[in-house]
Amino acid sequence: MKNVYVSTPQDEYDAIVVGSGISGGWAAKELCEKGFKTLVLERGKNLEHVKDYYYEHTPDWEFKYRGLGDQKLYEKEYEVQSQCYAFGEATQHYFVNDKEDPYSTDPDKPFTWIRGYHVGGRSIMWGRQVYRWSEMDFEANAKDGHGVDWPIRYKDIAPWYDYVEKFVGISGKKEGYPQLPDGQFLPAMPMNCVEEHVRDSLEKKFTDRRMTIGRVAILTQAHNGRAACHYCGPCHRGCSTGSYFSSLSSTLPAAANTGNMTLRPNSIVHSVIYDPTRKRASGVRVIDAVTKEVIEFHGKIVFLCASTLGTAKILLNSTSPEFPNGIANTSGAVGHYLMDHPFKAGAEGLVEGYEDKYYYGYRPNGIYVPRFRNVNDQHPDFLRGYGFQGSAERKGWTRGLETAALGTDLKGQLRNPGPWKMRFQGFGECLPRYDNHVELDPDTLDAWGMPVLKINCTWGENEIKLRKDMQITAAEMLDAAGAKSIETYENENPPGLGIHEMGTARMGRDPKTSVVNGNCQTHDVSNLFITDGSVMASSACQNPSITYMALTARACDFAYNEMKKMNLV
Repeated sequence: MKNVYVSTPQDEYDAIVVGSGISGGWAAKELCEKGFKTLVLERGKNLEHVKDYYYEHTPDWEFKYRGLGDQKLYEKEYEVQSQCYAFGEATQHYFVNDKEDPYSTDPDKPFTWIRGYHVGGRSIMWGRQVYRWSEMDFEANAKDGHGVDWPIRYKDIAPWYDYVEKFVGISGKKEGYPQLPDGQFLPAMPMNCVEEHVRDSLEKKFTDRRMTIGRVAILTQAHNGRAACHYCGPCHRGCSTGSYFSSLSSTLPAAANTGNMTLRPNSIVHSVIYDPTRKRASGVRVIDAVTKEVIEFHGKIVFLCASTLGTAKILLNSTSPEFPNGIANTSGAVGHYLMDHPFKAGAEGLVEGYEDKYYYGYRPNGIYVPRFRNVNDQHPDFLRGYGFQGSAERKGWTRGLETAALGTDLKGQLRNPGPWKMRFQGFGECLPRYDNHVELDPDTLDAWGMPVLKINCTWGENEIKLRKDMQITAAEMLDAAGAKSIETYENENPPGLGIHEMGTARMGRDPKTSVVNGNCQTHDVSNLFITDGSVMASSACQNPSITYMALTARACDFAYNEMKKMNLV
């Protein structure tokens, strides 16, 4: 897909989409396919599918630092980004340089903001796990009083889950779990022998805990012109075959094929322009990342898909006499109710008896245990719940780092695979709290003269209790499977590291307490839409990206119909 750079900045577009990641790609596709001349603005550099996956299949031993990278460089320039599982010598060019593009936090309240500024955004490096929300998730706020009631329910979004899943291509198995609705699935990836053993053990031991193969946006058969996965290696380096879903390989090409898309990288959106006479957004103000030139682009509708924190920054920076605290912010909710998923707590153990079994290739997926806490009975210590991700694998040659053997003895021990290990890692729900918020930091400016974000976010008592319970129940499940040497763990996990940040422009019924309505349309400005993670009114415990996609497609359909009715002009 070739990028078309804007040469006539004063032209008016039917639609402007800010961001080209998971949500922005979907907005571009949907709006372009509906006939809208659409400008897609990406603050980062251009990235071309296939061509720019520089190290997709490069073996670690061919890198100067064997794939680990220069640790001194990481400490100086990638202190935050290097904490991401996908960061390394092969993927450094996908991540933001923390020194060049900083943000502020309280030293006692760290927040790990993982960012990828390029065409395609974090859809290049995401974990690709996709799980629908259930009716229980959309009702949670109303039932326990934490957060505002969602203005939509599962029935409202279910057809849009169907719609996006059919395009994306989701491999998974239908299980009939009420707390984890089934979707439109391609054939599931197989579990290995130890995972099957653990699954069967859980079914025998527990009435509330079940285990399935992960539901993942990776193809198990050819789909929409993309090839099936061939289990070749680390997905986060980029996928030339398009076997995993990204906006770069799927939605943006679909938008480009219509002839209606203009894609402009290196375009940092400074603010949304508000027209007080029409009471509408008239466009966006952009700083060219390379020349630092300020340009205005105009459009009939504007979709903000710049990520939860990126969108919050744009909204807060879009001040005017009508919106002194930021556009669409008469509620005062913009920037507040920031959430992420607490994780990195669980247990692992050794499973005996399968020493003659192994697996082939690199399966880019694991297992999933759907939420079982507070599904039927209320736990006395905490609200909401968590699910588990994990896998079983045989320890490889790196186990040699843990032994005192040397020379031929060491080589001999490492010629064969090590023991099987099963691991469960929890992902828990974060309650929406007003105190978890972002604001502009006037004392720190970025390279383009704009104030950076200051992030104030901590885990509350409920999240801490969830993480404790994750360890207990993970160990129980391993014990039920007969695992040995079971060890629980709770690694350091500041908010942000789950890379599932949500909130800051939440959805709600009341304009006095929320930013957007059930159609992702801002209450205050009818032609301004937000469809990234910032609109989430709660976090559930499932990976959120498929919900962003469904909400985006649904909002685009609503905007299209409103435009036909002349309600947004």
